[in-house]
Amino acid sequence: MKVRDIMDAEPVTVTPGDEVEHVLRLLRRHDLHGVPVVNDGGRCVGIVTEADLILTDEQGDLHLPHYIELFGGVVYLEPLRRFEERLRKAVASKVGDMMTADPVTVDADASVEAAARIIATRKHNRLPVVEHGRLVGVVTRVDVLEALYGERAAS
Repeated sequence: MKVRDIMDAEPVTVTPGDEVEHVLRLLRRHDLHGVPVVNDGGRCVGIVTEADLILTDEQGDLHLPHYIELFGGVVYLEPLRRFEERLRKAVASKVGDMMTADPVTVDADASVEAAARIIATRKHNRLPVVEHGRLVGVVTRVDVLEALYGERAAS
């Protein structure tokens, strides 16, 4: 069985220019935990999940990275990239500022077992399904489990 056989072929999507508020409304209206982000050409350029929308306690304080002053200069003890990423997401108003770029995807012709391995190893609940880089669907952990269970029950 292929991923294309079990995927949702009409997924809810957003674009990088959409407002974050629009994403929240879509997630609530469709009872979703995340949505793929597509560009004008239909390519999957990112994903926004509930995890992107919530700052955890560790991220929520947005404290400046610890640093020391040495010989008149500042030496940061933590990577600034992490702080910059947290700050960007905290003040994001557009999907492009909040999304996880270059998401893990699965090819429509991949086996359900291959999708299961990706979901298990990457700890994702949903995968954008692509064909030649263009989004053609979404497959979830539940879709994969139901397909694998159905195959076992049929044997």
